[in-house]
Amino acid sequence: MHPLHLRSAGTSLIISTHRGEAEITHWGADLGDSLPDLSILNEPVPPSAADTNVPAGLLPQASSSWQGRPGLRGHRVIDGVPGFDFSVRLRVVSATTDGSTAVVIQSDPDAGITVTSNLTLHPGGLLELRHELRNDGTSPFQVDELATVLPVAPDAVELLDLTGRWCRERHPQRRPLQQGTWVRTGRHGRTGHDSSLLFAAGTAGFGNRHGKVWATHLAWSGNHEQFADSAADGRTMIGGSELLGAAEVVLQPGESYASPALFAAYSDRGLDGITEAFYSWFRARPHHVSGPRPVVLNTWEAVYFDHNLDTLLELAESAADLGVERFVLDDGWFRGRRDDHAGLGDWYVDETVWPNGLTPLIQAVTSRGMDFGLWVEPEMVNLDSDVARAHPEWIVGPSVASYKEGGRLPLEWRHQHVMDLVNPEAWQYVYDRIDALLRENDISYLKWDQNRDLLEHGHAGRASVHEQTLAAYRLFDALRAAHPEVEIESCSSGGARVDLGILERTDRIWASDCNDALERQTIQRWTGMVVPPELVGSHIGPTTSHTTARTHDLSFRAITALFGHFGMEWDVRSVTGPEREELKRFIALYKAHRDLIHSGRMVRADSPDESLMVHGVVASEYDGGIPAGATAALFAVVKTRTSFAEQVGRVSLPGLDADRGYRVELLFPTPEDPDYSHTVIEAQPVQWLASGAEASGAEASGRFLGEVGLPMPVLHPEHAVLLRITAL
Repeated sequence: MHPLHLRSAGTSLIISTHRGEAEITHWGADLGDSLPDLSILNEPVPPSAADTNVPAGLLPQASSSWQGRPGLRGHRVIDGVPGFDFSVRLRVVSATTDGSTAVVIQSDPDAGITVTSNLTLHPGGLLELRHELRNDGTSPFQVDELATVLPVAPDAVELLDLTGRWCRERHPQRRPLQQGTWVRTGRHGRTGHDSSLLFAAGTAGFGNRHGKVWATHLAWSGNHEQFADSAADGRTMIGGSELLGAAEVVLQPGESYASPALFAAYSDRGLDGITEAFYSWFRARPHHVSGPRPVVLNTWEAVYFDHNLDTLLELAESAADLGVERFVLDDGWFRGRRDDHAGLGDWYVDETVWPNGLTPLIQAVTSRGMDFGLWVEPEMVNLDSDVARAHPEWIVGPSVASYKEGGRLPLEWRHQHVMDLVNPEAWQYVYDRIDALLRENDISYLKWDQNRDLLEHGHAGRASVHEQTLAAYRLFDALRAAHPEVEIESCSSGGARVDLGILERTDRIWASDCNDALERQTIQRWTGMVVPPELVGSHIGPTTSHTTARTHDLSFRAITALFGHFGMEWDVRSVTGPEREELKRFIALYKAHRDLIHSGRMVRADSPDESLMVHGVVASEYDGGIPAGATAALFAVVKTRTSFAEQVGRVSLPGLDADRGYRVELLFPTPEDPDYSHTVIEAQPVQWLASGAEASGAEASGRFLGEVGLPMPVLHPEHAVLLRITAL
């Protein structure tokens, strides 16, 4: 068979079959139209090794003498005895392509196993890979792992992945790529605060704008593993898989199991090239969010559980005056919910707090031109709830018996347990209650939370994270089909469920419960490596953060929140005088530039000063299509801490059209703003800013701004400035 060659956006993927099994022989730079005879790639046979070439298969197999991590682990159960057909020998049955997609079918008739692999290289260069295993035998086959893996080139010598915790999600860590296997395991039953949104291998010292990078993302919201497997022969595979519990997937004859999709991108332009591939895929989806992303006010850090109608009406009035476009009522509106010990699962409006229902608040909100949103947590339940008392069998646990019958429950987490969505009756109850809320109230938006890990997660005494994840997906899908006009945010005690599996079913994620602008600078930067800003909730919190007790100026909090789906989580009734005018100005600034922020290319400069973060959004039509005088880019220059140098020096502003002229201006804060004197340390101002806000500015070509840059003001730590770049 001839090799299959997929090409798109500077990337080539070659699948060869000449050794009997499918093997990806190249994933990386575009190789053009013509290929040589791929037999020239056959490796030598070293001493004391298998007496033939060993392929690194599309599904690496021990039957081909692959000594690394296998692609398939499982066994057949015959007459109740496990362990048979533990090593399959898959060989190609068919392999077809249309140039952008490929379908490869491999089978082992003796073991009774067929695996169909679907690969799509999307127009922006993002690769999507998934497998489906079918049991063709006459007895059950237990699947322990079905992994999706890809080879990386020998010059990939560093690994970058992300880790974190609650309120500190998605922080990077690097290590040398060494012989052996580096595994990141998520056993949370959800994606996890510490999960790696991006798993990347690259050339030495790769950065935002330089180096070769091969990166993957596993689109799955349950237990999972991501790994790099570097064999003794020098070959390295990176990939991921669902982490299955004890006998979670046992296929009866004729049944199939599909792996989660692995999304992957190659870039020879550093991490920004990886981001471009992911953004291109997101924004090409037919169901991607469209239209201006509304300014949000969420009530949590304004009132917490104190749901008083008069207070909330005042808050809505204040929000409307500022220019808010979506008002979201957070936790505390349903029966028995005066704190987080009770009420979860009873999705009825609390008549003692809301004697006339939510209608008076909803009407007050919508009459002021705002959408109304509501917080829910449909997958969770408190033991102190009517539904738990009536249906203890609907609560997840490791025992066959319910806790009322003496069965054991997992330890409580935030005083709550998990609703067993694998139980059809429980699933239907949850669907019916949320559906009724949406039918009976004018609700445009659901903030869908999920506030605990799924530990000791079982249905009828058997591990069931796999089925629970699929059931949750079905719940999202069914409610979206019934209410297509309602947007859904995925919140999971902040950012514990951020992945492309959940983002296929939601319109936004909440990146973190932490609204501290300093923490958010890192959280949002690395979330934005994969997820475009229009899908990342980013709010201005109170002056003093309730999760870190840090105090920040409004300008720093506002510039941080700008590069996402902008909003506030703050009692804005308390914002008065010059600070209120400054907040209004920033809301207007977001509205004026949100089309650019939510459609442009994300650009991150490589700064030798680790205390400096420089990032921006460049108009996607930058290559000659920007009208003169139009905003071509917004850049934030952020000082996170003090540095060794006395001054910032010249700062590169990359990503612009090299041969075009631009004007750079200070947009926020200007010398007239209240926060300016706190932001900039000036013995003598930077010359190009010295003439005052209206007359100041610098003009230069995109090449000059990217290669030479501009001197920047000396900034206090934990402060930032916003630059506007217009095309000449």
